[in-house]
Formats: sequence, structure tokens, C-alpha cells
Amino acid sequence: MPPSDFTSIPIIDLSKAQNGNTREELLEDLRHAIINVGFLYISNHSVPSAVTKSLVDALPVLFGFSEHEKEEVALGKSPHFLGYSATGAEMTAGHADLREQFEFATELESGWREGQPLFEKLRGPNQWPSTYPALRPIVQTYISELTQLSEKFLAFAAEALSLPLETFTPFISDQHRLKLVHYPASQCGATQGVGPHKDSSGWWTFLLQASPPHIKGLQALNKHGDWIDVPNIPGTFVVNIGQGFEVVTNGVCKATTHRVLSGADERYSVPFFQGMRRDLTKEIAVGTLKEHFGSAAFVGSHESDVGRDIDSAFLKGKYDTWGDTQLRTKIRSHQDVGKRFYGEVFEKYVSDA
Repeated sequence: MPPSDFTSIPIIDLSKAQNGNTREELLEDLRHAIINVGFLYISNHSVPSAVTKSLVDALPVLFGFSEHEKEEVALGKSPHFLGYSATGAEMTAGHADLREQFEFATELESGWREGQPLFEKLRGPNQWPSTYPALRPIVQTYISELTQLSEKFLAFAAEALSLPLETFTPFISDQHRLKLVHYPASQCGATQGVGPHKDSSGWWTFLLQASPPHIKGLQALNKHGDWIDVPNIPGTFVVNIGQGFEVVTNGVCKATTHRVLSGADERYSVPFFQGMRRDLTKEIAVGTLKEHFGSAAFVGSHESDVGRDIDSAFLKGKYDTWGDTQLRTKIRSHQDVGKRFYGEVFEKYVSDA
């Protein structure tokens, strides 16, 4: 087994940053987690428990909607890929995922105009269910809190990697995304809730596991090729690297492959995806910190064969901007939306292996 392998997910206590005697310990632990694991828990994160509880309590109400109520905000109506998608509507690794979900984002108006890059259409407003008006403030408050947490975490990550605190700020998008996910109980034993993948939505993912601790399903792939359980630890968020961060750190900090297995119990999950600038080019992403991460102080960890084979248009240089790769990913995952709103590029993106 490689010396940098992991058999469990480290827990990073952010309260250690408040004490000069423990701050260095925090940064050392965080550096190890970022470089050698790519997955971690954060505790004492400062997001009020009332905010997370309100969202968790809303999930069974939301997913208990009738099909008609869900169809009102169907993702297929949104060029921004925001709204509801039914079980089996999204594909990962070429197979349908056993999950239904509502997708939201930082509330912004659409600013796209003819002549602008198509990927700018991804920026736009949410669809809100008319029969559940209380949901909007709950979701918007949560997005606001997670936006603040993610920015604070990025400063810690920069410091842990021997960089100025604001180093990563210029890469951040004006819009972050949130999924409210329901994995129905599977009657066929363990099956694909979501297939093996690396998060392709930007910098970092901050996941709230919203079911009781005994309900498992999330697993991360270590460097040796073993699947490691990532159980729910109450009061924490699971945090993992996205593909964008891997590119900017020149592969030193790799996005870790993970999956969700659906089982006999239904499961709820809430990932917040910290967005990356849509107009960011591969040249700037790779070149900005190339000298820093190319120094002898950093040795990137290897990854399993499965991890290396995960689809990643930006990592492999197929497209020049992050926005192009995001649009490609969305169209390939939700082909009905791609056909409806992006017919001019649909065939190109779907057939691009």
C-alpha cells in the first residue's frame, strides 16, 4: 500500500484556528488532508445548527410533493440546469443514478446576450415551488452561510499550502450551486445512487449528510483502489476537492473519486458546490501557481487506475475555459435540457468522449 494512502477520513477542527498554540496543528493536519486524501470532515465550522436543521427538516416535505408539484419546477424548463430532476434522470459514468434532486444556486438574474459565450447561460435564477413558499428563505439562508464558510475555508487552505490568504479568491464564481438529494430505498441490495466520479462543479464541495448516522452510502476511493466509507458524523460537513482546484494546484491536490451506494434505507444528502469562474482559461488556471506547486516543497500523491480514468474535460485539456467544460458536463448529464436549450452544441458535447 502506498505510504500516502488513507483508510479513514480525517477530521479538521476549525476552532483550533482561534488559538495560536493550535493553529499550526490545524494547518499541518489540513495540509496532509488536502494533499494526501482529498476528503475531510470539518467540525466547529460556525454554521448555526438552526440553519442546517431547517434545511434537513424541509427535505421530507419537499420530496413528498406530488409529481405535479415537482413538475412545476422541472429542471428541463431551465437553461441554467436548476430545478427538479426525477430518479434516473441524471447519468454518471454512463449509468442512471438512483436519486431524485432539486438544484438551486446563488439567486442571480440571467445576463446572457447574443454574442456572449454559451456557457454564460448557466448563470441565472432559481425555480421555486409555489406550494412551499417557506423553502426559499431556508435555502437562501443556507447558501449564504455555506458561501461564507467556503470562503473562510479557502483562506485556511491557502495558508496550509504556504500561500497568501486571498490567493484563491480571484478564481471564485459569482454563483454557487446546491443540490437537495433524495436516494430512495433500493429493493435490489446495494446499487448505484451516484456512480464513481470526481466533482466537476468547481473548487470544493461541502456536503451535509442529512440522514441519521446509521444510514451509510457515501464512499471515497483511496490511492490503493479501496472504497472507504464516509459515515455521517453529526455536526460536521464532509469537504472534498473539485476538479478545478486540482488544475490550479497543478495536480498536487487531487480531486478524490467517490460514489454513493443506495441501500435498504432512503437517504438524504445536501452538497454545496463552491463555484469557479466560468471564463477562467486553462492557461491561467495552470500557469498562475505553477511555479509554487512545482517546487520541491510539494509532491503530489498518485491515484488509483479508476481515478485516473474518470472523465474530466478540463483536467485533460479538451476545452479552453472552465465554462465550456461545465456546459459540456451539464448537457451530458441532462440531455433533455441540452437538446432543448443548447441544440447548436448538443451533438458535439454528447459524442465527445
